[in-house]
Parts: sequence; structure tokens; C-alpha cells
Amino acid sequence: MSPSAISELLDVPGSSTTQRNEESGAKVVEISSSSPSHIRAWLKHNHPKHLSALDKFEIQLRLGKLSTSSTAVARSTDSALSADPNSSLKGDIFGSGRNRRYVTFRTVELLRTIVGETRWNTGGQLMMLLRGLGKELHGAGGMREPAIGNVVRRIMCCVREEVHSCATASASTLASTGGHLKDNMERMSLDDSKDQSGDHVKRGSLSATTLQLQRTLSLSSMLWANPHQVDPPKRNELRRIRSESVSSIDRQQSEHSASAPGDINFPPVFYEYNAQLRSAVMEAIQEVMSELEDLHKNINEQSTSHIHADEIILVYARSKTVELFLKAAAAKKRQFQVIVCEGAPHFGGHAMAKSLAASGITTTVINDSATFALMARVNKVILPAHAVLADGGLIAPSGSHMVALSARSQSVPVIAVSGMFKLCPFFPHDNTLNDFVSPGSVMDYTSINSGGSALENVEFINPVHDYIPPQLIDLYVTNIGAFQPSYIYRLLAEYYNSDDWESFE
Repeated sequence: MSPSAISELLDVPGSSTTQRNEESGAKVVEISSSSPSHIRAWLKHNHPKHLSALDKFEIQLRLGKLSTSSTAVARSTDSALSADPNSSLKGDIFGSGRNRRYVTFRTVELLRTIVGETRWNTGGQLMMLLRGLGKELHGAGGMREPAIGNVVRRIMCCVREEVHSCATASASTLASTGGHLKDNMERMSLDDSKDQSGDHVKRGSLSATTLQLQRTLSLSSMLWANPHQVDPPKRNELRRIRSESVSSIDRQQSEHSASAPGDINFPPVFYEYNAQLRSAVMEAIQEVMSELEDLHKNINEQSTSHIHADEIILVYARSKTVELFLKAAAAKKRQFQVIVCEGAPHFGGHAMAKSLAASGITTTVINDSATFALMARVNKVILPAHAVLADGGLIAPSGSHMVALSARSQSVPVIAVSGMFKLCPFFPHDNTLNDFVSPGSVMDYTSINSGGSALENVEFINPVHDYIPPQLIDLYVTNIGAFQPSYIYRLLAEYYNSDDWESFE
């Protein structure tokens, strides 16, 4: 079979399909950079409908007006509403940009559509596409939606794993095929030796023994053999083998990076075509979507393990995750009381207390200034999470740091409830993920502009979030289990690749 016919069957770059496109006059544009401008130009030339969907998503994200076209989230919301008819989940998800789980789910839906329907050929092109889309979406979400960058990094990590797994599977298939060919060639050589010499039995057995010894002492068998079966090499010999292997790998990577297109250098396997890569990546993206769909369910299943009978629990402001967590414990006939800090100046605690009281939970609303006075009566503090940082620190609503300090002074345990999609590979000195809003909720402008006011030269700062160091957090309750802050670095290694941490900076 000719090389052109093989390439046509495999549909690889440079195949007859690409040649027909070039002959027809349509210039084929390949992904060669991860810059957002290049990715947009590539989408505009090859996939204008997907570029339009990306622009629409960014506009809705910037304006906080994401639509409700996600049927999967709608199904999960309907199930939550059927379990709790008085729940305010519907008003929080539909038509609201504040539900970060829904925004993240919509982001994964967009990425699934673009990755599944666009024409990329190798893992390197897919990584550049995801990095360019991540920069674009991260710029649109800003500090308000750090989970968007997290989920793109998660998918990039899945792509890296799938590329290596597909390459390993292909290599094993080729190795098994090569082994059968080698056995056939050995048998043919033995038959030839029988015809040419009379002492063919001795030489054939010697040749077979030598070949068997070579196969036995392969690198794979030496790595997996027991210590008493293989003599270990000497220290100098081992050092020489390691130095030669490392130098050869570095030389191969440098040669490939000089010829590889784009502004990112990946291992050579990322520039090889693999027919199984697309389906494997789509399965990995579907797993991420399933994890987001079952997020609240997996967190709420742990509620009775952390909320005990006759406890007094203090929460701050409003959080949908904390609210559903408390309601799940109450639905399992667990009796407890909740003290809600009102969370000035936004006063989200008022709506939180109303929703909890409607579910039959004994609820008390207090001023934020009364937190320290009542902390001695509290058994546990549960805080929401805007983001979880790499050092185990917590980004929470403004005023949460005061609550955590008060709890530490009274030796009250502090629990943070969060989904894993809020895990950020940032440190507090790099990016505190804070945002500042209008001080209109702090001070009335009419009194300032009335003339002659002493507040004319006063600067008003209204931050949205606080940073809570890991020393003030006792436990993180997530959708995959409960962890101490010191274990966050292990979760970062499992969820993200270290090369993708600063992909969108």
C-alpha cells in the first residue's frame, strides 16, 4: 500500500484530505500558537460558528447574564427542588452569574463543544487551543470567577494524561506485533540453518538460547525482576547509564523543540497523531462534567459526619453550598441550631437565615460585631469558599477572617465547605483573588455630596473577599472527602500539572 493511501486511511496531517483542501483553494490554517488572537483567527477561519459561541459566552460572563441552556444543570436543579420545595436554588442558578458551579459547568460545556467539533490533529495542537481559550475565558471572568481557569487547567491535565496513555497503548501494540514477527524470523533462521549444516541442532539450540537470554535481559524484565534474579550493575556503570540516558533525552527534546511549531515546547509524543486521542479526551471532559453535576450530592452525604446532635453552628453571610449542607443534615433528622452573621455591608446572612428557617432549622441572626461575644457558645464554624489556595489558605467573603480569628481564640473548630473546582494553584503573595466593588453599600453618596461634608476627602474601600491563612482552618469538606489544609498540595498535584499553573498569567 502506498504512503498516500495509508495517510488517507489514517486521516493524518498532510493526508489527501488536506491536499484536496489546498488544491481547491481553501488555505488550511493550523494551530501554531496559544495566543488568544491566534486562536480566534484560527476559529474564525475554520470554525466561525464556534467563535460566535465563544463571543456570546464571554459577553454573558462579563455581564453576569449566563442563560439556562444547560439541560444537565436543569435536571440536577429539578431534583434538588423536588427534594426541597422551599429551596431557593432555582432563583440562585437560573439567571444568576453568582452560582459558580453553574458558570463552571457552562464553561466545560463550551470547551466540550469546541474540542469535540474542531479540527485539531495532535495533542500539542489541542494543548495550545486549550491554553488560548483559557487565557480568553480567564480574562473575561477575572477575579470574580477563578474556577473558570481551574477547570481549563484540569482539562489540560487530563489531555496530558490521555496523550501519554494513548502513546503507551500504541507502543505496547507495536511491541507485541514486533515480538510475533521476531519469533517468526527466528524460526525461519533456524530452518535455514538446519538445511545448511549438519550440526544444526547444536547451533540452533545455541542460537535459540542466546536469543532467549537477550529477551530475558531486556530493560523491562530487569526493572520488574526480583533482586535475586538479576545481578545489579556496579555503581560506576549505573551512573554512566543514567548520564547517557539523560543526555540523550535532553538532546532529543532540544532537537524536537527547534523544529516544533508554536510558542510552547511539548515532548515529541504530543506532536504525533493518535486516532484514539479525541475520544479519550472527550471521555475525560465528560467525567469533569459528571463531577460538577454530583458536587452538592457528594458534599451533602458527609453532613451527618460533621454536624452532630444539639450543636450550635455559626455561619457567615450566605453560601449555597453551606446552605444545602445544613439542610441535608436537617433532612436526616439531625437537630441543631444555626447562628448566622448578617455579613455586612451586603447582608447576605438575612436571606440565608430566612431560607434555613423555612426548612425548619432553628436560626438566629446576629450582627457581625457580636461574633466574638457569642463564640464561646458555638461548637463549630462553617465557612464558604470562593477559592482554596495552594498553601491551604481560604478566600472567603469579606469579614470571614474576623470570624476565624474569633474561633481560634475560643478553640472552636473551623470547617470550610467547597467543591474541588475551586482549588487554585495560586499562593497568597501571588494573587489574592480579591475584588473591590462600589462603596455605595458602605456610605450614602447623598450625605457626601451635600456640601461641606467632612467625608469628602475620605477614601472608601469595599473588598469582596478575605484571605484566611491555613493556620485558622481545621478541615476542608469537599466533594471527594475531607482534608486538612496541609494536604492541599497533594490534591494540586493530582488535579493539575505543574507546567499549567501559570498558563493564563
